[in-house]
Amino acid sequence: MDALILIGSLVALLLLGFPVAFAVGLSAFIGAWWIDLPLEAVVIQITNGINKFSLLTIPFFILAGAIMAEGGIARRLVNFAYIFVGFIRGGLSLVNIVASTFFGAISGSSVADTASIGSVMVPQMEEKGYPRDFAAAVTASGSVQAVLIPPSHNSVIYSLATGGVVTISSLFVAGIIPALMLGLCLMIMCLCFAHKRGYPKGERIAFKQALSIFFDAFWGLFTIVIILGGILSGIFTASESAAIACLWAFFVTMFIYRDFKWSQLHILLFRTIKTVTIVMVLIAFAAGFGAVMTFMQLPTLITEAFTSFSSNKYVILMCVNFLLLVVGTLMDMAPLILILTPVLPVATELGINPIHFGMIMLTNLGIGLITPPVGTVLFVASAVSKQKIEQVVSAMLPFYGMLFVVLMLITYIPAISLWLPRLMGMM
Repeated sequence: MDALILIGSLVALLLLGFPVAFAVGLSAFIGAWWIDLPLEAVVIQITNGINKFSLLTIPFFILAGAIMAEGGIARRLVNFAYIFVGFIRGGLSLVNIVASTFFGAISGSSVADTASIGSVMVPQMEEKGYPRDFAAAVTASGSVQAVLIPPSHNSVIYSLATGGVVTISSLFVAGIIPALMLGLCLMIMCLCFAHKRGYPKGERIAFKQALSIFFDAFWGLFTIVIILGGILSGIFTASESAAIACLWAFFVTMFIYRDFKWSQLHILLFRTIKTVTIVMVLIAFAAGFGAVMTFMQLPTLITEAFTSFSSNKYVILMCVNFLLLVVGTLMDMAPLILILTPVLPVATELGINPIHFGMIMLTNLGIGLITPPVGTVLFVASAVSKQKIEQVVSAMLPFYGMLFVVLMLITYIPAISLWLPRLMGMM
């Protein structure tokens, strides 16, 4: 009954149109009232939820990504990616995915990735004979890499949701191979489409021009070196690398590329503060919601429900996957990570490494971002491409299949997620 009151009130508030963060917070208070838990205890958990130094990682990475997104880096990354794959048949679709890989490693956001890369690539692809809905589908599916590849904001949120059991650095490292594998699988599928449908080849870039493109993109690409190099070498913590990346992004955008006007900077800062505020309020209320769940012993009940269904961890993992895929289509990613991470005892009881489980969760919910009815990235791709949602979804169907294959590989081959953290001595 306790679970019904807590979850039922959350669902009811969401259906009434409450913002997700406030629905989570109010349902936490309703649940606390139901079990006679002092409301002051929930308030303490809410304040403790955002009283963490590691949370500084989120605003710094969001600001760094926003500055680079507005500063012309997307166009430069597209040009840089064209050097490597643009001359292949169907090369523009491959350029789209490779550029998404680079941009995701700077922004850490699938939405920013789709908006920035899509605005550059969709018109180019249409001009060369690619269907506009196909271009939108490639852009949206390629942006799922940003959920996994560092500096993924959602990896930071997952680390916080585990109570620090999993470090941000280990999640960043763990996400590199799954993200690259996802991009590679999508590229293979695009190559098959290109040969089947006769998409055009591009022209090879002359060496001298390639050098010019590289040097133009170098300053933006160096942001990736700061983020990954600093963390992997141990020179910076994740929070420190985020702050330095933010300063570097500002320097490159305002003093080297100079595509962004100083007069617009305050608008960008205001938009970033608004985004950060929404995220922080959500994290705070989710901490209170999680505390009430713990007092109700819901994590234990969830674990018992799964283990009573089957003792086979592979069967349970498949059930967890389907649960995450379904709920991922109904709610945004960040609140789901914060609410559903208490399912983690299922993983630990079955001997599943929490880093591996994190990659499974992020991949599932990343697919949810491009799936109706609530897929945020899907709506952005539709807006950028000026196509109806149903047209983009129809073009997305083969991509959903490939993403599911990648999900199964990540789920049942733990080494994909764990090999690099083990190599770096992070576990």
